[in-house]
Amino acid sequence: MTLSAGIDVGTGAVKTVIMETTEAGEVKWLGRQLAKVRRRDPLKLARSSFDDALDEASVSEDDIHYIATTGEAESLTFSTGHFYSMTTHARGGIYLEPDARAILDVGALHGRAITIDERGKVIDYRMTSQCASGSGQFLENIARYLGITQEEIGTLSTQADDPENVSSICAVLAETDVINMVSRQISAANILKGIHLSMAGRLLKLLRAIRVMDGRVLCTGGLALDAGLLAALNEAMADQKLKVNVDIVSHPDSIYAGALGAAIWGGFRHNKLAEIGALQKAS
Repeated sequence: MTLSAGIDVGTGAVKTVIMETTEAGEVKWLGRQLAKVRRRDPLKLARSSFDDALDEASVSEDDIHYIATTGEAESLTFSTGHFYSMTTHARGGIYLEPDARAILDVGALHGRAITIDERGKVIDYRMTSQCASGSGQFLENIARYLGITQEEIGTLSTQADDPENVSSICAVLAETDVINMVSRQISAANILKGIHLSMAGRLLKLLRAIRVMDGRVLCTGGLALDAGLLAALNEAMADQKLKVNVDIVSHPDSIYAGALGAAIWGGFRHNKLAEIGALQKAS
């Protein structure tokens, strides 16, 4: 049995999981923690999140064979190794949704589409630019401006009856659009739905760019459970110009995909090093 940890440090949250890999290769998780950054030091938060996950799993740090990091966690001093986030989201995604052949990762700063094979290996990808308005941070800023919580965004968006067009070119321009909409007394629901449709169009174009035209796509990242965004993605697919007709799904644990993938790859690497007698050298 191999115990591994995965720590995914993102802009908005730190995700930590503790995983167990049996001798038969079966993987299950023993503990998980999600901590919002909220202006705190993300690396210190990663340490406390890891400790909390160990407590939940009823194991000690010395019991962990491999501590794998991903995202912005490369400089953590107590980790064993680091994995690129696209790789970890792909592997974590296939663990959560084995039928998925593409991942749509929508995080705090960007969105990206990734094609994968049945093992979770990355085949191709595309991502939005950092200045694009299709990000969780942008939505958080808009929610603050509208005087609502992040938790209210999805529900409000689904209640829209006349969504407004929002610039999809730049976050600054889009925020200017929103200010004008508020001054015209456009409802928060219609503003949010307009933003979601704008984001959906950009994300679907990423899928089209990597030739994901059908099949199952799993949403990961901080916006994976945003009901408004998921609804907008399905609506935007009705636009025949995009020629994208996929089954976009989410999972209750989608936000942990990166941490899951890191832990799984960490356990795999530990076992491979053990097979060739290289554990001492690796440490």
